[in-house]
Amino acid sequence: MQKHPLVLCLLVAAGIGCSRSGDESDEATPTSVGVRTAVASTRPFFETLGAIGIVEARAGHFAELSAPAPTRVAQVLVSAGQTVAKGATLVVLEQSTLREAARSAEAALVAAQKNYERARTLSAQGILPRKDLDQATADLAKARADVTNDRRILALTVLRSPIAGVVTKMNAALGGAVDTNQPLVEVADPNAVDIVLSVGPADAPRVHPGAKVALRSGENAKGDQVGVGTVMDVSATVDTASRSVAVRVRAATTTRPLRLAETIYGEITLATRENAVTAPLEALVPDGDGFKVFVVDRASVAHARAVTVGARTDSVAEIRSGLVGGETIVTYGAYGLEDSAKVVVLKK
Repeated sequence: MQKHPLVLCLLVAAGIGCSRSGDESDEATPTSVGVRTAVASTRPFFETLGAIGIVEARAGHFAELSAPAPTRVAQVLVSAGQTVAKGATLVVLEQSTLREAARSAEAALVAAQKNYERARTLSAQGILPRKDLDQATADLAKARADVTNDRRILALTVLRSPIAGVVTKMNAALGGAVDTNQPLVEVADPNAVDIVLSVGPADAPRVHPGAKVALRSGENAKGDQVGVGTVMDVSATVDTASRSVAVRVRAATTTRPLRLAETIYGEITLATRENAVTAPLEALVPDGDGFKVFVVDRASVAHARAVTVGARTDSVAEIRSGLVGGETIVTYGAYGLEDSAKVVVLKK
């Protein structure tokens, strides 16, 4: 006997189950994955290298002064951070022992002069051998050199600034003993500075004089912009302490004065490609030794596609092959996505 549909529905309500005569079972509808997307663009791509450096005085605008001979500090007339004029007296060293040495050298010169004149007279008369005259001549030359050197040392006991600038270091302490290999005062011209960036030995060959450098304050790209500089030179040697190569950058104009010893972050432009295809970094999914992206078609289906990645910045990557400008790719949600998955774009 054929049951009425109403009876079947009553049976369902009772938990027994129900079906409609003649209906076929529906196929499962694929679940859409929520993602965010971006469009691959074709635009100029600047390959850059980030490096940290410090502001240093330019060559010829920095002076380091030391004692001309072992002695003591008699006067300290300036302090670190103080602005000084060219020729200003910075430190006066103890002169008593050096004056005594100079007087002794002058007395030795008088004696050597007399001995030389005597030797010359006797040699001309044939009484004194020629070798004795030669020795007296050498002694006189040495005595003259000693006097010149001692007078020079005495004059250098007053340390004067050879340039106008700022005292960047003061190591002289009143009454302290000093030696010739001990820097006492450093002076630099704050208006003539360069930025010295440190790059790895492997990256140094890619940096060339004339390259543009975007400069920011601090140790990373998040710092305030301070200007654009130009690479002046790349050191031919590796610093033994830091194992890095120095790149000297000069900025003609800056948004504010740069301070000596200030930390600066620089992005050095290594190359420019006018029509490069770029994609956001978050769209790249590791795939073996390379990368893949998911390209979304008009039916909202994501297709996995292997790509060749070139240089990168902090936000985008250059795509050398596998992608063309204008294609829509998955960014958020790309990790774990299956090939040919149905996707729905989430609202931001």
